[in-house]
Amino acid sequence: MNTTTLLGGIIFAPLIGALVLGLFGKRMNERTVGLIASATVGVSFVLAIIAFTTLLGVAPEGAEGIRRLHNPLFPWIEVGSFKAPFDLVLDPLSALYVVFVTGVGFLIHIFATGYMHGEGGYYRFFCYMNLFMFNMLVLILGSNMLVMFVGWEGVGLCSYLLIGFYFQQQGPAFPNQSAKKAFIVNRIGDVAFAIAIMLVFMKAGSIEFAAVNEWARSLTAAEPMTVAAFGLGGASTIALLMFIGATGKSAQIPLFVWLPDAMAGPTPVSALIHAATMVTAGVYMVARTSEVFVKAPSAMFVVATIGALTALGAATIGLAQWDIKKVLAYSTVSQLGYMFLACGVGAFGAGVFHVVTHAFFKALLFLGSGSVILGMHHEQDMRKMGGLRKFMPITHATMAVGWLAICGFPLLSGFFSKDEILYQTFTTNAFANPVFGKIFWGIGALTAILTAVYMTRLMVLTFWTKERWHDDHGHDHGHADHADDGHGHHGLAKGETPHESPWSMTLPLIVLAIAAAVGGYVGVPNGLGHLVGIENSNMVEHFLEPSVAHVGSHGAVAGHGVEAAAPVAHDATLELGLTAFSILLALGGIGVGFWIFRKNPLLKLPKILEDKWRVDELYEATIIHPIRKLSESILWKAVDVRSIDGLVNAVADGIRGLGGTMRYLQSGLTRSYVAVILLGAACLVGYFLVQGYVK
Repeated sequence: MNTTTLLGGIIFAPLIGALVLGLFGKRMNERTVGLIASATVGVSFVLAIIAFTTLLGVAPEGAEGIRRLHNPLFPWIEVGSFKAPFDLVLDPLSALYVVFVTGVGFLIHIFATGYMHGEGGYYRFFCYMNLFMFNMLVLILGSNMLVMFVGWEGVGLCSYLLIGFYFQQQGPAFPNQSAKKAFIVNRIGDVAFAIAIMLVFMKAGSIEFAAVNEWARSLTAAEPMTVAAFGLGGASTIALLMFIGATGKSAQIPLFVWLPDAMAGPTPVSALIHAATMVTAGVYMVARTSEVFVKAPSAMFVVATIGALTALGAATIGLAQWDIKKVLAYSTVSQLGYMFLACGVGAFGAGVFHVVTHAFFKALLFLGSGSVILGMHHEQDMRKMGGLRKFMPITHATMAVGWLAICGFPLLSGFFSKDEILYQTFTTNAFANPVFGKIFWGIGALTAILTAVYMTRLMVLTFWTKERWHDDHGHDHGHADHADDGHGHHGLAKGETPHESPWSMTLPLIVLAIAAAVGGYVGVPNGLGHLVGIENSNMVEHFLEPSVAHVGSHGAVAGHGVEAAAPVAHDATLELGLTAFSILLALGGIGVGFWIFRKNPLLKLPKILEDKWRVDELYEATIIHPIRKLSESILWKAVDVRSIDGLVNAVADGIRGLGGTMRYLQSGLTRSYVAVILLGAACLVGYFLVQGYVK
C-alpha cells in the first residue's frame, strides 16, 4: 500500500461517511447509520496502524533525523511567493496522535450507537461525528500551518454543531447558548493564531512546518522579557500569538470558560471532542512548532505559568461541582494545564505522552459517566445517585480503573505520564532561574492531590454511598443531557432502579479500561526503568525526540542543527525520590477524599468554588455587558440607525421627493403637455431675444 493510499485514506474515510450520512442518512435505519459511521472511523484506525508501522521502517532523513511519510494531495493556494499545497505528512508526532485519535474515536463511535439509540436526528449526530474526525485528522496530518488551520476551524465548527445538537432546548444555559459560547470564545484564539501564521510567512518565507522549524533553528534565543524579544515578527511574539490560539482551543486561562458549558452536548461528544481529541489540538500545535517556542524563553515562561495556574484553578472548581460531567469537564481543563506546563518547561515529549494517557482514562471516565447517566434515566446530579456499584458492575469496575489512573495510582497510565511531567518540571533548565521549576513543581504536586480528592469524591457519591435516587434535597437538578430522553422524565421514577448499559456501551469501556491500565508502559520514566535494569525505558520520549525541540542547560535553548548546551545529567536517585513522593500524594489524596466524603457525601464546599470562582460573572460584568451596552447605545443607535441607516434613508427620501415632484410632469392631460410646450417655446424665444439685445 503506497503513501498516498495510506494518508489519504486516513482522512477521507470519515469524510465519505459524513457525506453518505448527510445525504442519505435520513432514509436509513439506526443500525445502518451506526455501522457506516463506526466502520469509516475503523478504516481510518486500521490505516493509521499500517501507516505507523510503515513509518518505523522508513530511514531517518535530514539533519534532524526525522522519519517522515509525505503525501502531496493537490496544489491548493499559490499567490506570488506564497505557496500552501494541500499536503499530508506523517512523522513521529503526527503518527502518535493519529493512532490514538482514530482508536479512541472508533471506540466512542461504537459507544454512541447504544447511547444515542432512539434519539431524533440520529443520522445527523453521526454525520457531525464523522465530519469532526475528518477535520481533526486534517489538523494532525497537515504539512503546513494553513492546512492545519483548515482542520483547526473545521473541528471548531463541528464542536459548535455537536454541543448544540439538542438545539430545541431554550434558555441561557442550554445547548444552543453553550454552542455559541464555545464558538465565540474559540474565535478569539483563532484570530491570534491566524495573525501568527501571517507573521511566520513574513519572517520565514514559508508556512511549511519543515521550513518554519528550519527558520526557527537558525535563530538566536531572544533575551527574556525585553522589548526586542517582542518585536513584530520576533519569536516571542509569534509564539505568544500561537499560544493564545492554543488557550482557546485547549481551554486555558483566560479562555477556559467554554469547555464546562460544552457538557450540554451528548456525552459521546464530551468524550470525543472535549476530552480525548479536539481540546488537545492546542498542545499538538505547540509541540509541532516547539522549535519556535524554545527560541522564546519569555513565551515559554508564559506557557508554563498559564498551564500551572489553569491546572490548579480548575482542580479547585472540580472539588465543588455536583454535575458528574462538570466534574470531568474541569478535570479536563486541569489536565490540559498539566500538558501545557510540560511544554512550558521544555518537556514537549512528556506533555504529548500525557495527551495519550489522558485520552485513554478521560474518554473512559466520560463514557462511564454516560453509562451512569443512561442507567439513571438521564440524571446527572451526583446528589441523586449513590449505591450504583451493585446495579452497574461493569461501569463501576471500568470507571474505577480510570479513577485510579487519573489519580496517579502506581503502575497505571496516568502515574507514568504525570510523574514524568513533575520530574522534568522540577529539573527544568528552561528558565534562567531554576527556582521557577521548583515553584511550578509545587503547583503541579498540589494539583495532583486535589485531583485525587475530587475524583474520589465523584466515585464515592456515584457508586459507594447509600442510594439517594428518590431523595429530595431541595436543589435544582440542572438541565439534563437530553432534550427528550424518550422516557418522558429525567431521573428514576418511584419504584425504578438503575440498570447496566448494553454491550455496545460496556465493550468500549472495557477496552478503554485496559488501555488506561497498561497504556503507560510505552513511556516508563527512565528512573523507574533504571531501577529494574532497563535503559531508555521511555519509548515514547525516544520515539518523539526527533520531532520536538529540546531545552539545553542554564536557560539556553537549542534545536536540531544548533549547538546545544550540555544537557542536565539524568539523576535517577532524584527521580525515584520524586516518584515516591508523588505516590504518597496520590494515595494521600485518595485517602482524604474517601475519608471526608464517605462520611458526608453531600458536604458543601465554599460557594465560590461551586460558582466556579465567578469567572463567568466577571466576564459578564467587565466585558460582555459593556460591549453589549456599547453596541446598543453607540454602535447600533448612533452609528447603525442614525448614521448608516439615516444616510440611506435620507437618500431614499430625497429620491422619493424628487420623484414626487417630477411625476407632475406626466399628468396624462393633453392641455398640460401643450402648455409646457408653449412655455418652453416662449423661454427659447425669450432667450434668443435677450441674446440679440445684448449683442
